[in-house]
Amino acid sequence: MVSLTIDGKSVSVPEETTILEAARQLDIHIPTLCWLEKVSPTGACRICAVEIEGVDRPMTACNTPVKEGIVVTTQSEKLTQIRKQIMELILVNHPLDCPVCDAGGECDLQNTCYELGVSEQPFKALDVNPETIDRWPLIQQVPSRCVMCEKCVKVCHETVGSASLFVNDKGDKAFIDKDLEKCIFCGNCVSVCPTGTMISKPFKFKARPWALRKVPSVCTYCPSQCQIDINVQNNEIFRVTSDDEGTVNNGNLCIGGFFGYGYVNSPERLKAPTVDGYDVDWDKAMEVMVAGIENVKETAGAAAIAGLASPRLTNEENYLFQKLFRAAIGSNNIDSEARFGALRALSALDKGVGLKGSSNLLSAIGSADAVLVFGADPSAEAPAVDWQIQKATRIADGKLVIANMREIHLTPFANSQLTYKPGSEIALANALGRLLVDRGLIDEDYLNSMVANLDELKDQLAAVNVDEAVAATGLDRAALEAAADIIGKAENVAIVFGGDITKSELGTAKSAAVANLAILSGALRNQGGLFPLDEKGNMQGLLDMGVYPEALPGFQTYDESKDKFSRVWGAQLPDGGLDAEGILEGIESGKIKFLYLAAVNPQSFPNSSRWMTALEKVETLVVQDILPTAVTKLAKIVLPGASFAEKSGSVTSLDQRVRSLEQAIRPVGSAREDWSIFAELYGRLTKQPVTFSQASILTELSNLTSIYGDVCFTGDDRHRPCLKQPYSPAEKSLKYQLVTVNDNADGLQLLSGSSMSHFGTTSTWAAAPMEVEPEGLIQISAADADAAGVKDGDKLKLTSAKGSTVGKVKVSKTLPQGLLFAPNNFTELGVAKLMNDGSNRTAVEVAKV
Repeated sequence: MVSLTIDGKSVSVPEETTILEAARQLDIHIPTLCWLEKVSPTGACRICAVEIEGVDRPMTACNTPVKEGIVVTTQSEKLTQIRKQIMELILVNHPLDCPVCDAGGECDLQNTCYELGVSEQPFKALDVNPETIDRWPLIQQVPSRCVMCEKCVKVCHETVGSASLFVNDKGDKAFIDKDLEKCIFCGNCVSVCPTGTMISKPFKFKARPWALRKVPSVCTYCPSQCQIDINVQNNEIFRVTSDDEGTVNNGNLCIGGFFGYGYVNSPERLKAPTVDGYDVDWDKAMEVMVAGIENVKETAGAAAIAGLASPRLTNEENYLFQKLFRAAIGSNNIDSEARFGALRALSALDKGVGLKGSSNLLSAIGSADAVLVFGADPSAEAPAVDWQIQKATRIADGKLVIANMREIHLTPFANSQLTYKPGSEIALANALGRLLVDRGLIDEDYLNSMVANLDELKDQLAAVNVDEAVAATGLDRAALEAAADIIGKAENVAIVFGGDITKSELGTAKSAAVANLAILSGALRNQGGLFPLDEKGNMQGLLDMGVYPEALPGFQTYDESKDKFSRVWGAQLPDGGLDAEGILEGIESGKIKFLYLAAVNPQSFPNSSRWMTALEKVETLVVQDILPTAVTKLAKIVLPGASFAEKSGSVTSLDQRVRSLEQAIRPVGSAREDWSIFAELYGRLTKQPVTFSQASILTELSNLTSIYGDVCFTGDDRHRPCLKQPYSPAEKSLKYQLVTVNDNADGLQLLSGSSMSHFGTTSTWAAAPMEVEPEGLIQISAADADAAGVKDGDKLKLTSAKGSTVGKVKVSKTLPQGLLFAPNNFTELGVAKLMNDGSNRTAVEVAKV
């Protein structure tokens, strides 16, 4: 520790602490324009000049480290004059256009001028600023307003890892420019700009900041669930912001969080219930729906009724959905799209290591000594995970290993990139495990305390043939050994795996193989972590609520726990129950006659053509959603639900934090919060008064399960975000079982996944993401493009065993020969209809159109 004195106050701080940081600990304010806590100091603006006893010139506090015994003065007449003159020089060519500047009212430059009493521009200079840059999508750059603080450049390079912004030219002619090929349009440059230089085009001239009401909330586009403020006026969202301090995302947002709110304001929103295509009031819609349910129960039984819920719903809404079906309707035919991904990971982790989701907080990734990203693209699936990985491996000294079929956004930062052949994930995981043992990189004491059959584990791994794995994966042995060394030598290991694994045909087995690797590498120690990713926002909460036939809320086995729930709910719960695949087969066979789709669109399911054909056969199809789709056109009854900004409730992040949504605006038209729709249906079907509230639902849930025992309530009946405990394995609780099945790939392979610019299909209704990526493109390697005779912009027909589609081509350097990639975010491209049931990859033939 280093001791020093600032303005007569003593403080002790760690070495390498700057004077500015030390002063902040004493609540001493030093003005600055260029300093930003989450990036490295620049020392560009020099407003933070301070005096140090014995030093003959002022020093910048933001990048001057403390020294033992120094005496610092932050406020004096001399310093005031220095800072004032610096500000006057900064303003030499700065336009006085505050009345028409979007930063007015929240401009750091304006505030600092006011603080220092700078009201004139006594200096003159030749104006050499470039013209306003208006060619960039979503962001306008006004060079004449720039004070060259470089905050935007730093956050782009250091936090986001995009490196698209740079200082162009030198001296007075210098300005911030952008390499559009590298930009991911996250909006963080706009957020950190202290002036009106970087401007959000969607927000420009829409409202004045002081006229907006900020409502704290959570972004539900992805499972990272960044904390945000929804800025509203006159029941309309004008922008989304996030504070740097006190948020799990440290003020960072992605394109979805910062720009993607436009779908909420879409003029296409569903605003009124419809029956047979005609607008009706809610009473009529409920009357028809209840009559339909009761008619089916009388003629075919409750087993002829099924429902699919959604990770776009809150915890309370998903809880009510499953209770509505089980207690009021009498059917356990409920499921969700988790069946095709997240539920596979959960099944493997629960059986293998007793996990119900991630084993630790996201911050554990940021402090890891080594990170393995396996079959995932965190930048697209959960951007906040990407930022934590970069924090560990770019800003800190951690090592990064990426195992993927293709290169991803994080690849340039990887110490090891294992680009494996499609379908060889299990062989790769087993080979890495074998190498960890062979190279003496396992913690014997830890494994003895964790694994009941350690000797059997070693025998199983001894049977793994690394040379065969080399052939299966297409990797060389040296690359595997280097990756094993990185993982094995690290004290704290974080393993992240995602959709390429969980959504594949053998997703459960592959997830189990990753869990085995987590055991061997020590990733399940408290300071490490195992993190399954799923693209959808409240997928963890949906699984917590038991919206699948095998379990009740709190991951309680259905058959073992249904009697307890029956007693509390006052209704006999049904036996059995169909999952999504069983529901589909039931529709096709005519056994399912009534289907309720709540905020879910089967157009994105694997083999979606089969689903769409089946939906045409359903006698009564009810769709509850916020936007019109091909599915709503098939529905007898359409119920307009609410977006995340129009409802209150809770959601659960991928690292199992429970967070609060606050209603920022009223639902459009006569649309209603989804939970209130479920509650009214429940009351009408059971003929009992409805007394549900957000607090009462969570109280009921807490009484039935232990999953929310730590949810806290306040006097206004709202719960505040609470934290589940990180995974802490019981001694010798694990039975190690090696996975050896194969998923061999033949022929040209098409992989589907998430785009970096879109989240699900919802963001395709938002103008800003659509400006950056207006359509889904078929990505193809240069070699495969040459073989097919196509180039960028050409059209290519893809044909699989399930169907065909046509899309435009983008030649990509990130793909190996033999692998194509297409985003599943665009229903128009229709990638999902090419896939086999339950798979995200298929063999295809290609032809130029």
